[in-house]
Amino acid sequence: METVNMTVAWKFFLGRGFLLLLGNFSLLAELQTETLQWGPALLKKPSVWFASVQAREAADAVLTYQSEHGAWPKNWNLLEPATDAVLEQLEAKGHCNTIDNGATILPMRFLAKVYEATTTPRDAEAFERGLGYLLKSQYENGGFPQFFPLRGDRYYSQITYNDNAMIRVLELLKSVAEREAPYDFVDEVLRVSVEEALNRGIDCILNTQIWQDGQLTAWCAQHDRETLEPAWARAYEPPSLSGFESVGIVRFLMSLEEPSPQVKEAVRGAVEWLRTVAIHGKRLEKIRQPDGRLERVLISDPEAPLLWARFYELETHRPIFLDRDSVVRYDYAEIGYERRSGYSFFGTWAQNLLEKEYPRWASVHGVMD
Repeated sequence: METVNMTVAWKFFLGRGFLLLLGNFSLLAELQTETLQWGPALLKKPSVWFASVQAREAADAVLTYQSEHGAWPKNWNLLEPATDAVLEQLEAKGHCNTIDNGATILPMRFLAKVYEATTTPRDAEAFERGLGYLLKSQYENGGFPQFFPLRGDRYYSQITYNDNAMIRVLELLKSVAEREAPYDFVDEVLRVSVEEALNRGIDCILNTQIWQDGQLTAWCAQHDRETLEPAWARAYEPPSLSGFESVGIVRFLMSLEEPSPQVKEAVRGAVEWLRTVAIHGKRLEKIRQPDGRLERVLISDPEAPLLWARFYELETHRPIFLDRDSVVRYDYAEIGYERRSGYSFFGTWAQNLLEKEYPRWASVHGVMD
């Protein structure tokens, strides 16, 4: 009787395993018929796909774009063949060797997932070269510039929180330092250097948080690489308090498993500031104009979700808006169509942070409002 039961059990498990294997082949066949697009969505592919021929071809294409410094370009489809003409074009446009717009970090994350599935040495080697690039680019104060090697324009050389560039770097360094999969293959000596760089980055965040009237507030999108003071980015991105980048910084600090008292105070102070500058009763709408253009306008709506401005004036904490002429305006309607409808001056960025994420984090870590 026992032998019969064992036979039935083996047939069941073998049959189930065959069905799972068949299901994986079916899923993989379906996935391989899709046209790939370079972007963060690639990282969400099922794990079985990263061992596929299609993933290997994609990884090989990505590898060809890695520069001699170990970095990758921005604003380009890295799945497109990297001909000499393409590489020259990227260089001429100034798109190479940067952490802006997900460059370098996204290719590294992608290659790590392919390596996890295939253990192909060139993927791991490229990833570790990328780490070397990031470590070399870091300032002694822990900040990261937007481009490295440094370029003449100070905008590209400042400590760049803008569009979460530095935070993406620190998130990756944190995963490597903590030996998270798929980054647990990194050489131990290099991993220790990554951990040290991560700690310097956290110190930089704490040292750049803006104090006003004895209170911790938020961060600027960019900070001077030497003085750590709020700094200009582009012509319409002034020294200010950021209602967008500060949210990403807070979320990163909250991801630290054992936050120090300084980190806890930094988070609490930034959250309190975000509460005080929230905009009530206004909604951002897109209106179709007679000429067919979609135009963003701010309208009154008592039921609207809370909004935050991208920029708050340092002295007054009033929302401010700039065109490419760098003139500060306090009325959103005074901004020209090109910037008003082509740039995110408002968003609901901090809503979920304040309503759910921070209360949960504060409860776990004993942080009192």
